[in-house]
Amino acid sequence: MLKKRIIPVLLWKEDSLVKGKNFLSSRRVGMLVPAIKIYNSRDIDELFFLNISATNNNSPPDENIVKQVASECSVPLTVGGGIKELYQAQYLLDSGADKICLNTIPFYNKSILPSIAKKFGSQAVVGSIDVKKIDGNYFCFSNSGKEKQNIHPVEWAKNLVAMGCGEILLTSIDHEGMMCGYDIEICREVSNSVRVPVVANGGAGSYDHMYKALVETKISAIAASSIFHYTDLTPLGAKKYLLNKGISIRK
Repeated sequence: MLKKRIIPVLLWKEDSLVKGKNFLSSRRVGMLVPAIKIYNSRDIDELFFLNISATNNNSPPDENIVKQVASECSVPLTVGGGIKELYQAQYLLDSGADKICLNTIPFYNKSILPSIAKKFGSQAVVGSIDVKKIDGNYFCFSNSGKEKQNIHPVEWAKNLVAMGCGEILLTSIDHEGMMCGYDIEICREVSNSVRVPVVANGGAGSYDHMYKALVETKISAIAASSIFHYTDLTPLGAKKYLLNKGISIRK
């Protein structure tokens, strides 16, 4: 059995690290390099670095920022935001990223994900799904939560895997930044539907929220942000808590 992972998420907007709620608002949460150094000291398993403004600003990925992040990061690094072309994935991976994360472009260009997976391998491609519940039904959203896509997350997850992604990052827009717990229902549905690892994101406010998501669904990893920015809780503390609860977690 693969051991579960704890993955902090750093959100980059224009020129600063931010954290928001429900994808609607954001505020600065610190400086980039110090944040990475802090996480490096806290026994994290991986790191997600996502530019949440690049796509809507029609801005290409910033390889210089990625180089800066990668130079300070001692764990596997996943980078996302603004990727539209194969060559952009190439220079992000050349700049130090271990994986690239795609959210919006696969909805509009069905060839880009397969071409990246063919060149670099499925293990280098993370398919990002942002999901919101409307009138009792789940829908995918693109463009940092601004564009509704008329497809259920389970169906889209299967499509992403068929296109070549080797992992799914599943973010609940309703729970994001609220620290109220993960959306167990959609985590269960998506993780039951695909054979690739699913990373749950959005809602962690306690170690118990992480435990509940891990024992009640088949997710492979926990991604979190607000809990590490706004409380004294840490990735290392989460690992110790989960180990004590019998979860097989990376040490």
